[in-house]
Amino acid sequence: MSKTIAVVPGSFDPITKGHLDIIQRSSELFDEIHVSVLNNAKKTGFFTIEERLALIEEAVKDIPNVKVDYFSGLLVHFCESVGAKQIVRGLRAVSDFEYEMQLTSMNKKLNDDIETLYMMTNNQYSFISSSMVKEVAKYDGDVSSIVPKNVEIALKEKYKQLAEEEK
Repeated sequence: MSKTIAVVPGSFDPITKGHLDIIQRSSELFDEIHVSVLNNAKKTGFFTIEERLALIEEAVKDIPNVKVDYFSGLLVHFCESVGAKQIVRGLRAVSDFEYEMQLTSMNKKLNDDIETLYMMTNNQYSFISSSMVKEVAKYDGDVSSIVPKNVEIALKEKYKQLAEEEK
């Protein structure tokens, strides 16, 4: 029997407990999960690709069937390169669905053999976005309940560094 491989893609800038909820639940459904950071050359992330990969690796270290990767270009090409036939996407609210439907339709057009599966985020994390996390952390708000400890520390360090650079 062949191994089932799925990709959980995203920018993960930074990874949140909502992301981890989707990753953990996906890891129970598939033999191998590739948490894959999109390296979008047109966008400058808050954390570098290397920083995001390190933060994710630390956050998922106790989930044995998870691999952490990055890719640039088309998601379906990355899926093909790792042998994945499934993409897992988290949905927070109905407002996410329209955008996700467009992505899924294009991916299906590019490779009809790759299916996209949607997983509803746990209600306790449904309001969380990486953008919101960064905004709260920027003003020294408590993000400890919505991001892993390593991310909380990294956010504080990054904002402290940026504040020092502005002086």
